Amino acid sequence: MGRLKSFIILSRPLNVIIGMLSIFIGAFITGTISPLLKVLFACLSGGLIAGGANVINDYYDIEIDKINKPHRPIAAGLITQKEGFTYSLILYFVGIFFGWLVNWQALAVSIFSSALLFLYSAKLKRTVLWGNLSVSLVTALAFIYGGIAVNRLSYAIIPAVFSFVYHLGREIIKDVEDVEGDKADNINTFPIKFGEIPALKLATMVYLILIIFTIIPYVLKIFGVYYLIILIGVVDLVVMYVLFSMWKNYQSGHLSRLSIILKLNMFAGLVAIYLGKF
Repeated sequence: MGRLKSFIILSRPLNVIIGMLSIFIGAFITGTISPLLKVLFACLSGGLIAGGANVINDYYDIEIDKINKPHRPIAAGLITQKEGFTYSLILYFVGIFFGWLVNWQALAVSIFSSALLFLYSAKLKRTVLWGNLSVSLVTALAFIYGGIAVNRLSYAIIPAVFSFVYHLGREIIKDVEDVEGDKADNINTFPIKFGEIPALKLATMVYLILIIFTIIPYVLKIFGVYYLIILIGVVDLVVMYVLFSMWKNYQSGHLSRLSIILKLNMFAGLVAIYLGKF
C-alpha cells in the first residue's frame, strides 16, 4: 500500500484532476459534451499524459528536488529513477492510446503534448522562459483538447488563452521559488539570469494583463454574470492577494505556499467558465 501511494503521489493527482477538469470544461463550454464517451476518453488521455509529465519531471529533477522538495517519492528514495522512468512511459503511451480513441486530431495533440512535456523536463526547463512557455502551452491545450473531442474547437480558444497566461505567471513565480535548487543544478531560468526582482515584476505584469483581459468575455456577452461574479469575487481577488503577498515576502517557502494557492484558484476559474455559460 505504501508503494502504491508513492506512485500515486508521484503523478501529482491534484494536477491530473485539474487537467482532466480543464478538458471536460473545454468540451462543455462549446455547448455540448456529446459524444460523451469521446469526452471521457479525452479526459483520461489528458490526465494520464499530465501524470506521465509529472513523473518524468521528477526523474530529471532528482538532484534539484533533494534540495527544493526532498519529500517527493524519487528524491526521497521511495521509488527508484528507473521505476519512475518506466512508470512515466506507461502513462504517456496509455494517454496517447486514449487520444487515438477520440479522433486523429486528439491523437496529434496527445503526441505533440507528450513530446513537448518530455523535452521540457529533459532540456527546456533549463532555459530562460522556453520551459515556462512550454508548460503554459500544454496546459492551454487541455481546453483545445476538450473542444476537439466534441468537434467544436473554436469555442475553446478563449479559456485556452486565459489558461496559457495564468500558468505562465505561476511558472515564473515557481522559478523564483526554486532558485537555490536550480542554481545547484546549473539551470539557467529567468530569475537566475536576470534576478528575482525582475522575475517578480514580469510575473506581476503577466497577471495584471490577465486580469484586464478576463473581463472582455463578459463585456462581449460571451460569458454571463455568474462568470463575472466568480471572476472578480474569487479568481482575481486571489491573484491580487498572491501578488501583494509575494512582494512582501519572496522567500522560497512562502512562494511555495502562494504557488499552491494559485493552483487551487484554478478550480475557481474553471467554475467561473462553467457557470458563465448559464
